[in-house]
Amino acid sequence: MTIQSNISTEIINVCRRVEAKGFVSATDGNISVRLQNGNILATPTSLNKGLVRAEDLVELSLDGKQISGKRKPSTEMKMHLFIYQHRNDVNAVVHCHPIYATGFAAAGIPLKENVFPEVIVGFGNIPLAAYATPSTEEVGESLRPFVKTHDAILLSNHGVVTYGNDVWDAYFRMEKVEHIAHTLFVAETLGGTKQLSSVQVARLKELAKTVHRK
Repeated sequence: MTIQSNISTEIINVCRRVEAKGFVSATDGNISVRLQNGNILATPTSLNKGLVRAEDLVELSLDGKQISGKRKPSTEMKMHLFIYQHRNDVNAVVHCHPIYATGFAAAGIPLKENVFPEVIVGFGNIPLAAYATPSTEEVGESLRPFVKTHDAILLSNHGVVTYGNDVWDAYFRMEKVEHIAHTLFVAETLGGTKQLSSVQVARLKELAKTVHRK
């Protein structure tokens, strides 16, 4: 099995996972991976993620030209390509519409509360990008203030985008963002969150520097 075949299998497995988790509905969402040749392998437009097969994937150059694949690429690839162009360390991007995180995005609320130690260590915070018309260059531009310093971003009135070293890294960040949003939502129904103190946050940020150096 070739390296690209392995990547195709991983993309399909993540497609099944986001569909099973309810992070997407109908034909929502898109997933992509940077190949060794510098091109991008991605899910196509207008296809439920639970139905994606290897032969449905499309290959694009970093400037968006379709290299191979019978189907058309998602128009959201503009956002993916923007991330790849501005983050040489990123090899995979996942875009979904998970209910709770998208709810926060629709309400205009970033996930910045200092509540969970693992979030402070692993994410820092999860910002909210300004609203941009989906499938346009505006979406990439809305990410510009955050793309180099964050690995997960809420998209106003739209959804969530996460990215990482590989497709599973990017996916697990999506899963974590949704878990954070869901837990914060539950905490609010129980009377509100209890913020960590500035001293506690400072200690966690120092810990994050140590963890990220390993």
